[in-house]
Amino acid sequence: MQLAQLRHFVGLAEFNSFSKAAKALFITQPALSRSIRALETELGFALFDRVGHRIELTSFGGDVLERARQLLDDAREIGEMGAKLRGGSSGRLRVGLGSGPGAFLTRPLLVEFAARHRSMRLEIARGMTELLLQRLRARTLDALVVDLLSVPPASDLHIDRLIGMRGAFLCRPKHPLSRHRRVSFEQIVGYPIASTPLSDDIARLLMQRYGPRAHPDDLVTLRGDELPSLVEVSLLSDAILLAVRAVAPGLHELPMDPPLGGSARFGLVTLAGRTPAPTIQLLHQVMQDHLHD
Repeated sequence: MQLAQLRHFVGLAEFNSFSKAAKALFITQPALSRSIRALETELGFALFDRVGHRIELTSFGGDVLERARQLLDDAREIGEMGAKLRGGSSGRLRVGLGSGPGAFLTRPLLVEFAARHRSMRLEIARGMTELLLQRLRARTLDALVVDLLSVPPASDLHIDRLIGMRGAFLCRPKHPLSRHRRVSFEQIVGYPIASTPLSDDIARLLMQRYGPRAHPDDLVTLRGDELPSLVEVSLLSDAILLAVRAVAPGLHELPMDPPLGGSARFGLVTLAGRTPAPTIQLLHQVMQDHLHD
């Protein structure tokens, strides 16, 4: 069964005349007759009774007419949806953001959709990478932007837009350590250390630089999922924040000896083999504009 056949059927039912319906449908009368016969053969029942030179819907044809009209309306609406998506006036984006990317992207995404894409729907989920991955695989999120160091290798994931951002130990401008030209690990552990959960790779890097005591389980005393809250704590106290440098331009970067030398690797994660949502391109642009040192 084809939509064209349903259009022919509805047109013939409206005009009750092969000649008039064929003219309105811009096809020949023999072509219309063949289309109706093929549809009746496929359905197994007659749609019209031929009464002399007139045609009338059969009882079955009357039942089919209402459904055919609904199917054609649905098909038209689907076509309009595609046109709106292509024109950027409709659509939906469901994105999961890890703690770091969330600090950079939540506000810009909200502003972008509110100001330029008012007919589109935006849903932002924040949380641990493991939980966000579960939602991606359950198809309740379209994409994730997370620290790739916390994403286990998996064949069902596609990773794009890798962006490196330098990490640092940060403190308030008038912190007791802010005037030092070199700061040792022994000096910073005298203060509270704030951080979001860190990956095993970052833990290894810290221990390589500063020894076993630098393992996050021992080093971090203030741990939370929301990076903006940790930034605020560091601005209002002597706590030292371990985070991506660019997340807190108002904080002072401590000149560590030896240097930390690490970076977060943020990336866009989608399901492999799946056609991405058309709105993913908007997410690409916001990432490009806001994820950089």
